[in-house]
Amino acid sequence: MSLPRRAMEQMGFSVCCLLCDAPDVAGSNRCKECIKGHTRARDRLTSGKARTKAHRLARELVTMLADPFSYIDDDTHGKWMQTYSEMVREHQHEPEKAGGERRSRSQRLSRKTSLIRDVANKNKWVENPPDETQMEEMREILRDGDAKPPMTWDDLIAEIEDMLED
Repeated sequence: MSLPRRAMEQMGFSVCCLLCDAPDVAGSNRCKECIKGHTRARDRLTSGKARTKAHRLARELVTMLADPFSYIDDDTHGKWMQTYSEMVREHQHEPEKAGGERRSRSQRLSRKTSLIRDVANKNKWVENPPDETQMEEMREILRDGDAKPPMTWDDLIAEIEDMLED
């Protein structure tokens, strides 16, 4: 069994590495070729509209492999998804945790970075919203230094009516 490569984890195909009979050597030609082949296949399967039953089935199987935990109750493929999920769960086993706990089912093998999440988590007002003076400063910045408040709908409608009368 090879440990999952980062690219395979990110594509949701870590189970393929766990079933691989190649020596566990990162960066080997076999790993590079396998990753390249899986990337091409996934790109072909997931781009465009699925036109045939086989294409739809292949997409469904790719989805199942990416998250086998969610499909263990599937009538047709549940047995294999159970096997795959047990392999992934075993790989995720962290003996240093008390009681041999495993990562939660919903947690992915590798956490994908998100610029939006990273910025949102640094928001200084997450716990305490800004006070009124800070909000007024932000309003002025957003209005490009203009201190007057934006028009209300009633003001806007009145202005449009005046224009129409002229």
